[in-house]
Amino acid sequence: MTDRRLWSYKEIAAHIGVQTDTVRSYRKHGLLPPPDLVEGGKPYWYADTVRSWVARRPGNRRGRRDAP
Repeated sequence: MTDRRLWSYKEIAAHIGVQTDTVRSYRKHGLLPPPDLVEGGKPYWYADTVRSWVARRPGNRRGRRDAP
């Protein structure tokens, strides 16, 4: 089953345990996957997109939550 909930910077930050500005910085530096949707100029990612990225990103720490 796929998780098609859309996450903003805030949900991504909560999921990986960092500040929202850190996630914005990741995107600015090309460390975050491209958004799955941009609405009203705001980027959003599917929860599954974020989980896949987290699983393969360098420095993946244990103990992350499954959802914000």
